[in-house]
Amino acid sequence: MTERLLKLKDAQWERKHHAFRIALPEGIEETYRKAEFSDVQRTALRLKAALTAETPVFMDGEIIAFTRTVPNLPLIFTDAEWADIKANHYIHEMGNISNLSPDYEKVIRQGLLYFREKLGESEEHQAMRLSIDAVLDLTNRYAEKAEELGFSDIAAVLRRVPAFGAQTFREALQSLRVLHFCMWCEGDYHNTLGRFDQYMMPYLKHDLNAGIETPESAFELLEAFFLACNRDSDLYPGMQQGDNGQSIVLGGMTPDGRDGFNELSQMCLKASAELRLIDPKINLRVNKDTPLWVYEMGTELTKLGLGFPQYENDDVAIPALMKLGYAEADARNYAMAACWEFIIPARGMEIPNIGALPFANTVDEVIREKLTGCGSMDELKELIKEDICRRVRRIADDCHDLYVIPSPYLSLFFDGCVENARDVSLGCTYNNWGFHGTGLAAAVDMLAAVDTVVFHGDVKPEELLSAMNRNFEGDDELRDKLKNHCPKMGNDEDAADGYACWLLDTFAESVKGLKNERGGIIRAGTGSAMYYIFHANELGATADGREAGVPLPANYAPSLNIRLNGPVSLIKSFTKPDLGRTINGGPLTIEFSESVFTQQESITKVAQLVQLFVLRGGHQLQLNTVNRERMLDAQKHPENYRNLIVRVWGWSGYFVELDKCYQDHIIRRAELLV
Repeated sequence: MTERLLKLKDAQWERKHHAFRIALPEGIEETYRKAEFSDVQRTALRLKAALTAETPVFMDGEIIAFTRTVPNLPLIFTDAEWADIKANHYIHEMGNISNLSPDYEKVIRQGLLYFREKLGESEEHQAMRLSIDAVLDLTNRYAEKAEELGFSDIAAVLRRVPAFGAQTFREALQSLRVLHFCMWCEGDYHNTLGRFDQYMMPYLKHDLNAGIETPESAFELLEAFFLACNRDSDLYPGMQQGDNGQSIVLGGMTPDGRDGFNELSQMCLKASAELRLIDPKINLRVNKDTPLWVYEMGTELTKLGLGFPQYENDDVAIPALMKLGYAEADARNYAMAACWEFIIPARGMEIPNIGALPFANTVDEVIREKLTGCGSMDELKELIKEDICRRVRRIADDCHDLYVIPSPYLSLFFDGCVENARDVSLGCTYNNWGFHGTGLAAAVDMLAAVDTVVFHGDVKPEELLSAMNRNFEGDDELRDKLKNHCPKMGNDEDAADGYACWLLDTFAESVKGLKNERGGIIRAGTGSAMYYIFHANELGATADGREAGVPLPANYAPSLNIRLNGPVSLIKSFTKPDLGRTINGGPLTIEFSESVFTQQESITKVAQLVQLFVLRGGHQLQLNTVNRERMLDAQKHPENYRNLIVRVWGWSGYFVELDKCYQDHIIRRAELLV
């Protein structure tokens, strides 16, 4: 890292730029909350108000400009208006567009003025034009401020982009910073940066070949952009600080079938290792032919405790997406949402986290209500299958009359919106929804335990249920049998893993043929998002020997109350199901102790584990390097651990900024180290 960027990083870490933050002028929302304005007009007017209120500021050593000074963004509706909308519509999360992958490549290459010239006089086009003008007005004010301060190089760049198409690597990075910055100001969130190395590589290649940049100066620009991503990340929370969606995808097959891992991909991995910050979070697309040294580069970041890269297997994802109806070029071009859901850049207005099937709660409820009347595991399985289908249909039925707040600025980045004067909130080429599947391993372990001790053992159903109702108080022997002497998912035991295959196949079958109101399909997945906290709170003691209060695993991971045989057995267990059938996403999450990386050869060994997962047909994998004692001390003395990074469920954040329930869950996961 150059000296100027080191100073800039330190200044950002000390939050010196927070001194420039001010609230929006009081009452400014009244300028756009008027009955005569449509929803799409209100969004454009609010963006204009927000960007007009921004004050151009620069930090010492800054290369890539734009820093948020207005942290708050009032809703475009009054409380009464919003209550009325919610009373008549399904609202997903905050109601804004989220978890999409815009077409940055197109807008960076053409420039905003190119699209402005294509706009007519429809209401949607007027809102797009107003949005473009607001973005360019702020950019011009930044250019003027840069000139005033003597930053002529920054001013020259801002005089060109994003108004016009970028011509150099620096211009492309600065254009992306402005474009991405303004999406947040429109109210959109979890805006991913997509296939960064693919759309930025032509600019890097051009500059290096033309002698405009050296490898060293280009790397400084890249790190400057990464620093800019962290400048305002505290203003973009999802469920928790750090859950902001600022992720990038590296490598992977290109739409025309080439291998996309390139020089810029390597530079991004190196920059993340050097900066050691939470953004941008890296997704690394790999396949059976990916060389070991690529996995080793990724493992270097794992060693540092960043919680990324997250790995995606093209050999599973691409054919699976095609089976769901995605065009081959689009399937090859997939990116990741804020966490891990598979999405299509420029063409998808999908909601990949609209609901969740609680595997553990479903199986537990059927066991409690129906076990005493079952004569075999087959009967129990049939009842569970019926309940899964009922729950899936209920979730789908509940998501009706969807309303999404319009986003005329974001619409510029999606196919067909400008051409058809259509807001992206109303739909795009793909309009699919995704259901998570939580607590899978716990559900598997329950079924394996019932099979073992009831149908192939001497424990009566009434005895098991009674012990569960008492939270196993006075039933230590039975609890020990259930917890420690029954097959568990994660230990390469077919007696357990077979139930995982069956449950996931059942989930996939239950959504098959379902359509949402926008004509899209429902995708099943193995992720949990934050539902692993919610669903665990609804559970008492369970048939796998789990006591009430013990958390469910996050995503696609083993239960937290078992003894694992080791990482190879873990990977073998979790690659037995046909994961292409549940391709909404959800990674196998493995926790490593810091002590694993005391020897240099450990980098290669962990990289080989990742490679094994891919070769065995795993779909997604994320690794977390943790130190339990350090996290416990961080809870007591957070001021000493501001830079402690952990992987939460599909994103990395600073441990001390998390709510205690998430901190406690990660500490509990650290007891299941491999």
